[in-house]
Amino acid sequence: MEKRNHHPETVCIQGGWNPGNGEPRVLPIYQSTTFKYSSSEQMGRLFDLEEDGYFYTRLANPTNDAVAEKICELEGGVAAMLTSSGQAANYFAVFNICSAGDHIVSAATIYGGTSNLFTVTMKKQGIDVTLVDPDAPEEEIEKAFRPNTKAVFGETIANPALVVLDIEKFARLAHKHGVPLIVDNTFATPINCRPFEWGADIVTHSTTKYMDGHALTVGGCIVDSGNFDWNAHAEKFPGLTTPDDSYHGVVYTEKFGKKAYITKATAQMMRDLGSIQAPMNAFLLNIGLETLHLRVPRHCENAQKVAEWLSAREDVAWVNYPGLKDNKYHALAEKYMPSGSCGVISFGLKGGREAAGVFMDRLKLAAIVTHVADARTCVLHPASHTQRQLSDEQLVEAGVDPSLIRLSVGIENVDDIIEDLRQALEQ
Repeated sequence: MEKRNHHPETVCIQGGWNPGNGEPRVLPIYQSTTFKYSSSEQMGRLFDLEEDGYFYTRLANPTNDAVAEKICELEGGVAAMLTSSGQAANYFAVFNICSAGDHIVSAATIYGGTSNLFTVTMKKQGIDVTLVDPDAPEEEIEKAFRPNTKAVFGETIANPALVVLDIEKFARLAHKHGVPLIVDNTFATPINCRPFEWGADIVTHSTTKYMDGHALTVGGCIVDSGNFDWNAHAEKFPGLTTPDDSYHGVVYTEKFGKKAYITKATAQMMRDLGSIQAPMNAFLLNIGLETLHLRVPRHCENAQKVAEWLSAREDVAWVNYPGLKDNKYHALAEKYMPSGSCGVISFGLKGGREAAGVFMDRLKLAAIVTHVADARTCVLHPASHTQRQLSDEQLVEAGVDPSLIRLSVGIENVDDIIEDLRQALEQ
């Protein structure tokens, strides 16, 4: 679909689906596994990638494509694809250009599930990872690169450490070594940051979070900027630059140009691994996207007030939020996200790990849930929940204090949120 260069607010509402005369104004749910054609020859052309179209939802579906196009337009990319989860998006994003014997460099301060994906599961597939301190000087991080390094990975705002990635620094290092920078932009969303504008090449999302916004659907997305020159480093990326025997010898960069990466991810990764997002979930995700530009500023506004309130309390040991002026990452947040960072705060109580559990059990408005980044205020103790598989030493390496409480500030009235926190602290 032709890009119309609209502002993000308009893209949230109208992007992706441009109905013709007599077609549904609202994006339909194409709830079908398969699509009919009148000739065997045409179906054959679809399977040969000689013609665009739909034939099986595992590879592509009109509802999914419309939503992927909206996210693509929000990020300023050239092509995008939906996946069944954020984990699938990060896995596909890396595995699309890596194989056994390859290596990636990743910021250490990333979501625990992604860290486990890289250090355990992908290691079993023969893909090695070196975790680096994102705050380290460039010359120190550069030591992690190897001749077989194929990608660099980081999160715009780390979950739950809230480390703000210096995107330009990581982009410089990645490009110096002829590899793309992949950035998970889940927490910031394209409303607050567009990593492509700072040198990133590929962006991923757990659409489960702010994009959905209502804790309704699990999903993910991969967006390609189209800026990385795969042919300039052809020897590193044979999957894109040499014939694919599983598709009649097609060379993706020759046939699909700037859309080579997403085409391969769809035609090969999704074909073989099948982590497609259900069309019904994509439809619900689209409803969430229509209010993304309204919700994200409210999340940030509420989180800023809550962070300032927590910082003033004597029973709170520390507060980590990029919006606070004394925060270590405030300058980077101002640079990359001048309109606000996210609605997630991390903090610790003077009573430590034990006090965290007592505090959480006393909350009435905020719910203890695994989820984060939706309309409702929720709370989690990562060391006991999402990062439970990590040792205390690994938690510290990932920037997660074992006493850390992750508070996802919702879009309720902020006074009610603060009152709930107050009563839980003072009981």
